[in-house]
Amino acid sequence: MPFSHLGLSDPLLRAVAEQGYTAPTEIQQQAIPAILAGRDVIAAAQTGTGKTASFVLPLLQKFSQDEKTVRPKRIRALILTPTRELAEQVENNVQQYGQYVSLTSLAMVGGVDPEPQKQGLIAGVDILVATPGRLLDMAYQRAVYFDELEVLVLDEADRMLDMGFIADINKIIERLPPQRQNLLFSATLSDEVRFLAKTTIHQPVEISVSPADATVAAIDQWLVTVDKDRKSALLSHLITEHQWQQALIFIRTKHGAAKLVSQLGKRGISADAIHGDRSQAVRSQILADFKAGKISLLVATDIAARGIDIDKLSRVINYDLPDDAADYIHRIGRTGRAGELGEAVSLVSRDDFRNLCAIESRLGHIIARKDIEAFAPKKEVPVSILNYVPKNAKAPRPAKPGAQRAPSSKRDSRPKASSQPHKKTEAVAATKKGGAPRPQSGPKNASAKVLSPWAKWESKNKK
Repeated sequence: MPFSHLGLSDPLLRAVAEQGYTAPTEIQQQAIPAILAGRDVIAAAQTGTGKTASFVLPLLQKFSQDEKTVRPKRIRALILTPTRELAEQVENNVQQYGQYVSLTSLAMVGGVDPEPQKQGLIAGVDILVATPGRLLDMAYQRAVYFDELEVLVLDEADRMLDMGFIADINKIIERLPPQRQNLLFSATLSDEVRFLAKTTIHQPVEISVSPADATVAAIDQWLVTVDKDRKSALLSHLITEHQWQQALIFIRTKHGAAKLVSQLGKRGISADAIHGDRSQAVRSQILADFKAGKISLLVATDIAARGIDIDKLSRVINYDLPDDAADYIHRIGRTGRAGELGEAVSLVSRDDFRNLCAIESRLGHIIARKDIEAFAPKKEVPVSILNYVPKNAKAPRPAKPGAQRAPSSKRDSRPKASSQPHKKTEAVAATKKGGAPRPQSGPKNASAKVLSPWAKWESKNKK
């Protein structure tokens, strides 16, 4: 099906063609007609499925066919996103697709001077793309009003909830006119997302494109096992050996991102990083340089990478595996787009085994392993069993007096926590009341040392 069959005008079709797209994706085929028909929509779609165009194009179509003079400080459509980078990316898409129609747009994000954003709102804006926190600040300052709003879009709703924006979202929705079109897009439709949809969306068209796992069909996935403390050395080896010219490297923490860039630099490999501690201006410049090819290796945390949207990204590297298998799908979905082949490489240590099992169970198959003898791990990483979550082999910390630990599946042979108070605790309690310590019940041999269940287990396992 060509884009021309979706009811889009010639100016929009021209802009789409100039972006190199010839046929709509599955999410676009289903969402665009529903949105043009005025229906509320709730859609489950991963990154890389073309979801942004699936709501941007119909918004541009509707507003260009029904041009209105937007009053000062008013907006016609509001697109809420979880991060600054994603907001800027979406607003950039609005400009690209809308370059041949007479509509205005603005990105409103935190971390930058708010004055230019206030000035941009003075004349009114057709499409406003914003992060929840900055939008609320502007609303409190009476820099923006919502009485003329026609469409609300919640983009990556699951991420906004994960990042704790639910209170801000509810405050924003309370300010919106009840008569409006609502569109919700999310990588997953969790219970939390469905509850948000239930309170926001009215009689929606529900769309679920191909399962998330199908997104990775064009991606060559493989992993290398390695000890945790040798991951940076292995990564340097792979980059040099394969002469990788472009890669997005995912890491768990912002501290780890900065450390990895430093370690690569000491080995003569140039890389940069984006994370929460870097200013918005710096992050935006780094992203622009990465997209332009000026930076070949970019290290990023999951949250900071939300705005990265590159059609021909060669490969994704998981320096750390994510805790959530859905995040793995989301990460590697940034490569293998637009008919291009992609590559996803994971560096897996023994500590990553639990996450590896969850990911492979989600995929439905074992990820291919490539052994590199020089980096063979001392702590072997077992082969996963699908639908199996490994038990936690680490011994738990002793519970504080009076607290009870939840039972673990690993402790079948371990003594259960006693409900009896420790001798010392009871004795002190009795003394504080002014009396002598109460006699303790215990073994027949009164002189024998009484050990708590934890102490018995610890003593046994130290031998």
